[in-house]
Amino acid sequence: MSLRRVTLILAVGCCCLGCAGAQSSLQAPGAQRGSAARRAPAPPPKVVAGIPVNYDQAKVGTYTLPDALRLPNGQRVTNAKTWYNVRRPQILHLFEEDQYGRMPGRPAAMTFDVFDQGTPVFNGAAIRKQVTIYFSADKNGPHMDLAVYVPANANKPVPLLLNISFTPNPQSVGDPTAKPGSMWNAKLKQRVPMAANRPSFFGALPAMTLLKAGFGVAAFNYADVDPDALGAVAYGVRALYLKPGQTEPAPGEWGAISAWAWGASRAMDYLETDPSVDAHRVALYGVSRLGKTVLWTAAHDQRFALVIASCSGEGGAALSRRDYGETIAHLTAPSRYPYQFAANYAKWAHDVNNFPVDANLLLALIAPRPVLLQTGDQDLWSDPKGEFLAAVAAGPVFKLLGADGLDTTAWPPAGAAILHTLGYEMHHGGHGTMPSDWPVYVKFLQMHLHPAS
Repeated sequence: MSLRRVTLILAVGCCCLGCAGAQSSLQAPGAQRGSAARRAPAPPPKVVAGIPVNYDQAKVGTYTLPDALRLPNGQRVTNAKTWYNVRRPQILHLFEEDQYGRMPGRPAAMTFDVFDQGTPVFNGAAIRKQVTIYFSADKNGPHMDLAVYVPANANKPVPLLLNISFTPNPQSVGDPTAKPGSMWNAKLKQRVPMAANRPSFFGALPAMTLLKAGFGVAAFNYADVDPDALGAVAYGVRALYLKPGQTEPAPGEWGAISAWAWGASRAMDYLETDPSVDAHRVALYGVSRLGKTVLWTAAHDQRFALVIASCSGEGGAALSRRDYGETIAHLTAPSRYPYQFAANYAKWAHDVNNFPVDANLLLALIAPRPVLLQTGDQDLWSDPKGEFLAAVAAGPVFKLLGADGLDTTAWPPAGAAILHTLGYEMHHGGHGTMPSDWPVYVKFLQMHLHPAS
């Protein structure tokens, strides 16, 4: 097969309770394991990590959001030049310093080993490539395996889906012939092989659906980049950047979410070299903690063309200033997920009204690129209304840059998707992606990435 340029949609996989030995930061503690489609959500908890949880809309409190279009000196941002040259860099720096942490750039010694240069799979419907991305000159050091699938009949650029998954590539894509991978074992503090016949926690991506719609599919396991566990910095890519005497990143340096986002950018580095890839039409998709990751990835790395974030909740698209469901205090409690963020993030746990940023600014950083926020009306822990209100507040930046916001302030009911440049969809159900969400995703992708018919 001759190489053909293919657009890639980078998909970041959903969150699960069992992966990495850690419970989802967005699925309510005590909830049953499994996807929103398979199991009804458990009653939401009233107290998490000793901190009360509010689920009463009347008790969210009053708040004033930071204004994306107002400079620190009070001057209004009225044109794209000021946004890109002044205000956007200011906001990006605040997120780096106070939430996700600064991450390094492309490593000079990074290399790509394309060990599978084109294998027909899925009954001949796709051609698969497999690539090991080594992050340093040490081949025994941190690295990740990237699997890339393109439609076998493609003769021009098409969109493709990359899943930053909680499981290795065979499970995340449903391809048992792909290279086996490993899972992080928090108790043993090491990566252990995952049996090829063990299913993905949330099921494989609907690869054939995407391929038939003119999209490709790709995947890598987020645990290849950095473990999703407390006290595991030494076992991931962040260890390569520790300064002498450091055992943890500095307070404003990268947490695990920034590390996973960094991994997605390294995948993009490879895709830019692959003649079968249209690197100008690469999109991101992720659920829960990886929903947060895709939003931060796209905010930080403007090469990504589109984002679909499912149930990203607190620390993602939900407004932190709303006291509803999970809060910064819950996320950064010592027994939960402080390692996913910059250490500075925890100082806002009980001072949220002075938090320099909020989710509306995160969405604004992605403008004018398309963003779809998908939530669930029973996923109270993730505050689906808070995600909608963040999108409403980000709308003026999209409009300033010539794109469409939600163009409504009325929270739509479950099943009534808003598919503009900035989109919002709420399914009837709990945390994660349901089968009924995929037609909405595909439509959104087709609207903005225009695959070959």
